[in-house]
Amino acid sequence: MTNNIFTNDFEYTLPEHLIAQIPIEPRDHSRLMHLDRSLHKLTHHNFYDIGSLLREGDLLIVNNSRVIPARLLGNRAETGGTVEVLLLHREDGTRWRSLMKPGRRLRKGSILQIGDSRIEILEKHEDGTSIINMQDESLIHKAGLIPLPPYIKESLNDQERYQTVYSKKQGSAAAPTAGLHFTDNLLESLQQNGIKIAEVTLHIGLDTFRPVSVQSPKDHEIHSEYFELDASTSNEINEARKQGRRIICVGTTSVRVLEQAYALCQADGSTSITPKSGWANLFILPGHKFGLVDGIITNFHLPKSTLLMLISAFAGRDFTLEAYHKAISLNYR
Repeated sequence: MTNNIFTNDFEYTLPEHLIAQIPIEPRDHSRLMHLDRSLHKLTHHNFYDIGSLLREGDLLIVNNSRVIPARLLGNRAETGGTVEVLLLHREDGTRWRSLMKPGRRLRKGSILQIGDSRIEILEKHEDGTSIINMQDESLIHKAGLIPLPPYIKESLNDQERYQTVYSKKQGSAAAPTAGLHFTDNLLESLQQNGIKIAEVTLHIGLDTFRPVSVQSPKDHEIHSEYFELDASTSNEINEARKQGRRIICVGTTSVRVLEQAYALCQADGSTSITPKSGWANLFILPGHKFGLVDGIITNFHLPKSTLLMLISAFAGRDFTLEAYHKAISLNYR
Protein backbone atom coordinates (compact mmCIF):
# COMPACT_ATOMS: atom_id res chain seq x y z
CA MET A 1 0.00 0.00 0.00
CA THR A 2 2.94 2.36 0.56
CA ASN A 3 3.78 2.32 -3.15
CA ASN A 4 1.05 4.88 -3.84
CA ILE A 5 2.02 7.27 -1.06
CA PHE A 6 3.91 10.46 -1.85
CA THR A 7 5.62 12.87 0.51
CA ASN A 8 3.56 15.77 -0.82
CA ASP A 9 0.44 13.94 0.39
CA PHE A 10 1.46 15.08 3.88
CA GLU A 11 1.93 18.75 3.10
CA TYR A 12 -0.07 21.53 4.72
CA THR A 13 0.53 25.23 5.32
CA LEU A 14 1.64 25.89 8.89
CA PRO A 15 1.27 29.56 9.89
CA GLU A 16 4.41 30.57 11.76
CA HIS A 17 2.48 32.53 14.41
CA LEU A 18 0.82 29.29 15.57
CA ILE A 19 4.14 27.67 16.54
CA ALA A 20 4.12 28.12 20.32
CA GLN A 21 7.43 29.61 21.44
CA ILE A 22 6.65 29.69 25.16
CA PRO A 23 4.92 26.75 26.90
CA ILE A 24 1.54 27.38 28.50
CA GLU A 25 1.23 27.33 32.28
CA PRO A 26 0.02 25.26 34.00
CA ARG A 27 1.14 22.39 31.78
CA ASP A 28 -2.31 20.80 31.51
CA HIS A 29 -4.10 23.97 30.33
CA SER A 30 -3.30 23.51 26.65
CA ARG A 31 -6.16 22.93 24.24
CA LEU A 32 -6.98 19.37 23.23
CA MET A 33 -8.66 18.09 20.08
CA HIS A 34 -10.23 14.63 20.09
CA LEU A 35 -10.36 12.65 16.84
CA ASP A 36 -12.95 9.87 17.00
CA ARG A 37 -12.05 7.53 14.14
CA SER A 38 -15.20 5.42 14.35
CA LEU A 39 -17.57 8.41 14.14
CA HIS A 40 -15.27 10.62 12.03
CA LYS A 41 -15.90 13.37 14.55
CA LEU A 42 -13.79 16.18 16.04
CA THR A 43 -14.45 17.65 19.48
CA HIS A 44 -12.57 20.30 21.45
CA HIS A 45 -11.44 20.23 25.08
CA ASN A 46 -8.67 21.28 27.45
CA PHE A 47 -5.93 18.84 28.29
CA TYR A 48 -6.95 18.67 31.95
CA ASP A 49 -10.25 17.13 30.70
CA ILE A 50 -8.47 14.15 29.18
CA GLY A 51 -9.85 11.86 31.86
CA SER A 52 -13.30 12.27 30.30
CA LEU A 53 -11.96 10.77 27.06
CA LEU A 54 -10.33 7.80 28.78
CA ARG A 55 -12.03 4.75 30.29
CA GLU A 56 -11.54 2.88 33.52
CA GLY A 57 -9.02 0.12 32.80
CA ASP A 58 -7.26 1.96 29.97
CA LEU A 59 -3.50 1.39 29.98
CA LEU A 60 -1.48 4.56 29.34
CA ILE A 61 2.02 3.93 27.96
CA VAL A 62 4.45 6.78 28.68
CA ASN A 63 8.05 7.28 27.56
CA ASN A 64 10.23 7.92 30.63
CA SER A 65 13.26 9.12 28.68
CA ARG A 66 14.90 12.26 30.00
CA VAL A 67 16.53 14.92 27.82
CA ILE A 68 20.24 15.35 28.43
CA PRO A 69 21.85 18.80 28.11
CA ALA A 70 23.26 17.68 24.78
CA ARG A 71 24.25 21.08 23.33
CA LEU A 72 27.88 21.95 24.09
CA LEU A 73 29.50 25.28 23.16
CA GLY A 74 33.25 25.70 22.93
CA ASN A 75 36.25 26.53 20.75
CA ARG A 76 38.67 24.87 18.36
CA ALA A 77 41.94 24.31 20.22
CA GLU A 78 44.00 25.16 17.09
CA THR A 79 42.32 28.43 16.07
CA GLY A 80 40.06 29.52 18.91
CA GLY A 81 37.07 29.56 16.55
CA THR A 82 33.69 28.90 18.11
CA VAL A 83 32.11 25.44 17.77
CA GLU A 84 28.84 23.83 18.75
CA VAL A 85 28.52 20.11 19.47
CA LEU A 86 25.15 18.40 19.58
CA LEU A 87 25.30 14.94 21.16
CA LEU A 88 22.99 12.44 19.44
CA HIS A 89 23.71 9.22 21.33
CA ARG A 90 26.50 7.19 22.85
CA GLU A 91 28.09 4.69 20.46
CA ASP A 92 30.09 2.83 23.10
CA GLY A 93 32.43 3.67 25.96
CA THR A 94 33.49 7.29 25.61
CA ARG A 95 32.52 7.52 21.91
CA TRP A 96 29.50 9.68 21.05
CA ARG A 97 27.81 10.32 17.72
CA SER A 98 27.34 14.06 17.28
CA LEU A 99 26.45 16.88 14.95
CA MET A 100 28.78 19.87 14.76
CA LYS A 101 28.87 23.48 13.63
CA PRO A 102 30.77 24.45 11.55
CA GLY A 103 30.74 20.84 10.40
CA ARG A 104 32.74 21.16 7.18
CA ARG A 105 35.68 22.94 8.77
CA LEU A 106 36.13 20.43 11.57
CA ARG A 107 38.29 17.50 10.54
CA LYS A 108 39.17 14.11 11.93
CA GLY A 109 41.77 14.61 14.64
CA SER A 110 40.60 18.13 15.53
CA ILE A 111 40.59 18.99 19.22
CA LEU A 112 37.76 21.00 20.75
CA GLN A 113 38.02 22.86 24.03
CA ILE A 114 34.73 22.88 25.97
CA GLY A 115 34.95 24.28 29.47
CA ASP A 116 37.89 22.59 31.16
CA SER A 117 37.70 19.51 28.92
CA ARG A 118 39.06 18.60 25.52
CA ILE A 119 37.18 16.52 22.95
CA GLU A 120 38.78 14.80 19.96
CA ILE A 121 37.00 14.15 16.66
CA LEU A 122 37.66 10.49 15.85
CA GLU A 123 35.56 10.02 12.70
CA LYS A 124 33.67 12.07 10.12
CA HIS A 125 30.73 10.50 8.25
CA GLU A 126 29.01 11.29 4.97
CA ASP A 127 25.65 11.80 6.71
CA GLY A 128 27.10 14.86 8.47
CA THR A 129 27.62 13.20 11.83
CA SER A 130 30.92 12.79 13.67
CA ILE A 131 32.20 10.36 16.28
CA ILE A 132 33.91 12.12 19.17
CA ASN A 133 35.89 10.90 22.16
CA MET A 134 34.57 12.46 25.37
CA GLN A 135 36.59 11.20 28.31
CA ASP A 136 34.93 13.44 30.89
CA GLU A 137 31.17 12.93 30.71
CA SER A 138 30.58 15.23 33.68
CA LEU A 139 31.07 17.91 31.02
CA ILE A 140 27.51 17.25 29.80
CA HIS A 141 25.92 18.41 33.04
CA LYS A 142 28.55 21.02 33.84
CA ALA A 143 28.47 22.84 30.50
CA GLY A 144 25.63 21.40 28.44
CA LEU A 145 22.41 23.15 27.42
CA ILE A 146 19.04 21.55 26.69
CA PRO A 147 18.63 21.39 22.90
CA LEU A 148 15.30 22.69 21.61
CA PRO A 149 13.57 21.73 18.35
CA PRO A 150 14.67 23.87 15.39
CA TYR A 151 11.28 25.61 15.20
CA ILE A 152 11.61 26.96 18.77
CA LYS A 153 13.48 30.26 18.66
CA GLU A 154 12.92 31.47 22.24
CA SER A 155 15.41 30.45 24.92
CA LEU A 156 14.21 28.19 27.72
CA ASN A 157 14.45 29.78 31.18
CA ASP A 158 13.28 26.74 33.17
CA GLN A 159 15.23 23.71 31.92
CA GLU A 160 12.79 21.34 33.68
CA ARG A 161 9.94 22.66 31.55
CA TYR A 162 11.30 20.62 28.63
CA GLN A 163 11.17 17.41 30.69
CA THR A 164 8.09 15.33 31.40
CA VAL A 165 7.15 15.03 35.07
CA TYR A 166 7.82 11.27 34.85
CA SER A 167 11.18 11.48 33.06
CA LYS A 168 13.80 9.17 34.60
CA LYS A 169 16.31 7.69 32.17
CA GLN A 170 18.89 10.06 30.69
CA GLY A 171 19.46 9.73 26.96
CA SER A 172 17.26 11.86 24.68
CA ALA A 173 18.39 14.78 22.56
CA ALA A 174 14.78 15.99 22.42
CA ALA A 175 11.76 15.62 24.67
CA PRO A 176 8.86 13.19 24.16
CA THR A 177 6.67 16.28 23.84
CA ALA A 178 3.19 14.74 24.05
CA GLY A 179 3.86 13.96 27.70
CA LEU A 180 4.82 17.54 28.55
CA HIS A 181 1.13 18.33 29.15
CA PHE A 182 0.75 15.97 32.11
CA THR A 183 1.09 17.19 35.68
CA ASP A 184 1.61 15.03 38.75
CA ASN A 185 -1.87 15.91 39.95
CA LEU A 186 -3.46 14.97 36.62
CA LEU A 187 -1.68 11.61 36.55
CA GLU A 188 -2.74 10.92 40.13
CA SER A 189 -6.35 11.79 39.26
CA LEU A 190 -6.31 9.42 36.26
CA GLN A 191 -4.97 6.58 38.41
CA GLN A 192 -7.62 7.19 41.05
CA ASN A 193 -10.20 6.76 38.29
CA GLY A 194 -8.89 3.32 37.35
CA ILE A 195 -6.53 4.25 34.51
CA LYS A 196 -3.26 2.32 34.64
CA ILE A 197 0.12 3.76 33.68
CA ALA A 198 3.15 1.82 32.43
CA GLU A 199 6.53 3.04 31.21
CA VAL A 200 8.74 2.38 28.23
CA THR A 201 11.98 4.09 27.22
CA LEU A 202 12.90 5.48 23.83
CA HIS A 203 15.81 7.91 23.57
CA ILE A 204 14.89 10.48 20.95
CA GLY A 205 17.42 11.60 18.37
CA LEU A 206 17.34 14.83 16.40
CA ASP A 207 16.54 12.94 13.19
CA THR A 208 13.01 12.92 14.58
CA PHE A 209 12.73 16.49 13.25
CA ARG A 210 14.30 15.80 9.85
CA PRO A 211 11.67 16.33 7.13
CA VAL A 212 11.21 13.76 4.38
CA SER A 213 12.81 15.25 1.26
CA VAL A 214 12.43 12.37 -1.22
CA GLN A 215 9.36 12.01 -3.43
CA SER A 216 8.32 8.68 -1.96
CA PRO A 217 8.48 8.13 1.83
CA LYS A 218 9.53 4.52 1.30
CA ASP A 219 12.84 5.87 -0.07
CA HIS A 220 13.46 7.90 3.12
CA GLU A 221 16.11 6.49 5.44
CA ILE A 222 14.29 6.19 8.75
CA HIS A 223 16.27 6.98 11.89
CA SER A 224 16.98 4.43 14.61
CA GLU A 225 16.46 5.17 18.30
CA TYR A 226 17.35 3.05 21.32
CA PHE A 227 14.36 1.59 23.19
CA GLU A 228 13.59 -0.59 26.20
CA LEU A 229 10.40 -2.48 27.04
CA ASP A 230 10.77 -4.20 30.41
CA ALA A 231 9.01 -7.19 31.97
CA SER A 232 6.66 -5.10 34.09
CA THR A 233 5.27 -3.19 31.11
CA SER A 234 5.19 -6.35 28.97
CA ASN A 235 3.01 -7.99 31.62
CA GLU A 236 0.71 -4.95 31.80
CA ILE A 237 0.28 -5.02 28.02
CA ASN A 238 -0.46 -8.73 27.95
CA GLU A 239 -3.02 -8.35 30.74
CA ALA A 240 -4.74 -5.45 28.98
CA ARG A 241 -4.94 -7.39 25.72
CA LYS A 242 -6.28 -10.48 27.48
CA GLN A 243 -9.00 -8.43 29.22
CA GLY A 244 -9.92 -6.37 26.14
CA ARG A 245 -8.76 -3.10 27.70
CA ARG A 246 -7.47 -0.28 25.53
CA ILE A 247 -3.78 0.54 25.22
CA ILE A 248 -3.25 4.29 24.79
CA CYS A 249 0.22 5.55 23.84
CA VAL A 250 1.41 8.95 25.03
CA GLY A 251 3.36 10.19 22.04
CA THR A 252 4.66 8.74 18.81
CA THR A 253 7.76 7.51 20.67
CA SER A 254 5.65 5.16 22.80
CA VAL A 255 3.85 4.00 19.66
CA ARG A 256 7.19 3.25 18.07
CA VAL A 257 8.35 1.15 21.02
CA LEU A 258 5.16 -0.93 21.15
CA GLU A 259 4.90 -1.54 17.42
CA GLN A 260 8.62 -2.37 17.17
CA ALA A 261 8.31 -4.82 20.08
CA TYR A 262 5.18 -6.34 18.54
CA ALA A 263 6.99 -6.87 15.21
CA LEU A 264 9.95 -8.49 16.97
CA CYS A 265 7.69 -10.80 18.99
CA GLN A 266 5.80 -11.78 15.84
CA ALA A 267 9.11 -12.58 14.16
CA ASP A 268 9.96 -14.78 17.16
CA GLY A 269 6.65 -16.60 16.75
CA SER A 270 5.39 -15.31 20.11
CA THR A 271 1.71 -14.49 20.62
CA SER A 272 2.43 -12.48 23.79
CA ILE A 273 4.67 -9.48 24.34
CA THR A 274 8.04 -10.21 25.93
CA PRO A 275 10.71 -7.76 27.18
CA LYS A 276 12.68 -6.21 24.33
CA SER A 277 15.45 -3.66 23.88
CA GLY A 278 17.56 -2.47 20.99
CA TRP A 279 17.22 -0.06 18.10
CA ALA A 280 13.77 0.91 16.86
CA ASN A 281 13.88 1.37 13.08
CA LEU A 282 10.26 0.67 12.14
CA PHE A 283 8.89 3.23 9.67
CA ILE A 284 5.13 3.46 10.25
CA LEU A 285 3.30 4.62 7.13
CA PRO A 286 -0.34 4.44 6.02
CA GLY A 287 -1.08 0.79 5.39
CA HIS A 288 0.62 -0.27 8.62
CA LYS A 289 -1.51 -2.67 10.66
CA PHE A 290 -1.22 -1.68 14.32
CA GLY A 291 -0.68 -4.64 16.60
CA LEU A 292 -0.97 -3.11 20.06
CA VAL A 293 -2.08 0.52 19.92
CA ASP A 294 -5.73 1.50 20.41
CA GLY A 295 -5.25 5.23 20.91
CA ILE A 296 -2.59 7.94 20.72
CA ILE A 297 -2.13 11.17 22.65
CA THR A 298 0.04 13.35 20.44
CA ASN A 299 1.06 16.90 19.62
CA PHE A 300 0.71 18.42 16.16
CA HIS A 301 3.59 17.64 13.80
CA LEU A 302 5.43 19.42 11.03
CA PRO A 303 4.40 19.06 7.37
CA LYS A 304 5.94 16.11 5.50
CA SER A 305 7.41 14.65 8.71
CA THR A 306 7.66 10.97 9.57
CA LEU A 307 5.61 11.73 12.70
CA LEU A 308 2.72 13.15 10.70
CA MET A 309 2.89 10.03 8.53
CA LEU A 310 2.68 7.82 11.62
CA ILE A 311 -0.42 9.64 12.89
CA SER A 312 -1.94 9.43 9.40
CA ALA A 313 -1.34 5.68 9.44
CA PHE A 314 -3.41 5.48 12.63
CA ALA A 315 -6.20 8.00 12.02
CA GLY A 316 -6.21 8.11 8.21
CA ARG A 317 -4.48 10.78 6.13
CA ASP A 318 -7.63 12.65 5.10
CA PHE A 319 -9.06 12.73 8.61
CA THR A 320 -5.71 13.80 10.05
CA LEU A 321 -5.29 16.68 7.61
CA GLU A 322 -8.92 17.67 8.15
CA ALA A 323 -8.15 17.93 11.87
CA TYR A 324 -5.01 19.98 11.17
CA HIS A 325 -6.89 22.43 8.97
CA LYS A 326 -9.59 22.80 11.62
CA ALA A 327 -6.94 23.38 14.30
CA ILE A 328 -5.34 26.11 12.19
CA SER A 329 -8.73 27.80 11.60
CA LEU A 330 -9.33 27.77 15.39
CA ASN A 331 -5.83 29.09 16.19
CA TYR A 332 -4.61 26.02 18.06
CA ARG A 333 -0.99 26.59 19.11
